[in-house]
Amino acid sequence: MTLLWIILATLAGSVASVILAATLALSLLARFADKMVAFSVGVLLSFALTDILPEAVHHGLEIDQAGWTLLAGLTGFFLLEKLALWRHDHASAQGLTTDQPQVAMIVIGDGMHNFVDGVLIAAAFLTDTALGWSTALAVLAHEIPQEVSDFMVLLGAGVSRARALALNALSGAAMTLGGVLGWFALDHAQQAIPVILALAASSFIYIAVADLVPELHRRRTFNNSALQLLLMGAGVGIAQLASHLH
Repeated sequence: MTLLWIILATLAGSVASVILAATLALSLLARFADKMVAFSVGVLLSFALTDILPEAVHHGLEIDQAGWTLLAGLTGFFLLEKLALWRHDHASAQGLTTDQPQVAMIVIGDGMHNFVDGVLIAAAFLTDTALGWSTALAVLAHEIPQEVSDFMVLLGAGVSRARALALNALSGAAMTLGGVLGWFALDHAQQAIPVILALAASSFIYIAVADLVPELHRRRTFNNSALQLLLMGAGVGIAQLASHLH
């Protein structure tokens, strides 16, 4: 019965967060996708540096290990982007089209973070059913602003609304995978949590700094810069609120 609750809770958390985020991102905010890049920078950096990375340390990753894991993750995503760019250039030369590199990275990073949330939900249910549902609700509140940010990144990369929804649903499915694996082998799954969190943080940092910030610098007027700073601050504020709820 506990496994059934875990599956239902992780599905509810991932599906509800994607649907609520899609409602905001694909309808109300879609027309502002180009301006919401700055908001995404604030959300991604805030989650990575003040929530996910400290959580990795809290779960047992030493500070120096966290630094090395973060460096390895940044290097890995740099190489992944290089491969994606080579593939993109090769496809363009043949008259074909491919997704922007940040599309794969945002799906991978969000998928790793969702996997960890699934393991944490499983651990909560194995302790107490009420605690499990409370954790799932907290995860839902935590996921919505991040999912909105993911939608903004995908739309900004030229992904269609339908494909953006499908990709976010795919990364959301990792939560159920984490929940099931957590139920079967909680001790082993929990041991991997700190490293997975640090790698997820590295993906968010890399996307924000390497891909999104250069996009912001293309608009250099005072009004654009002031608006970008305001939206980045809003992203940080929303991420902090969600982290406190989490």
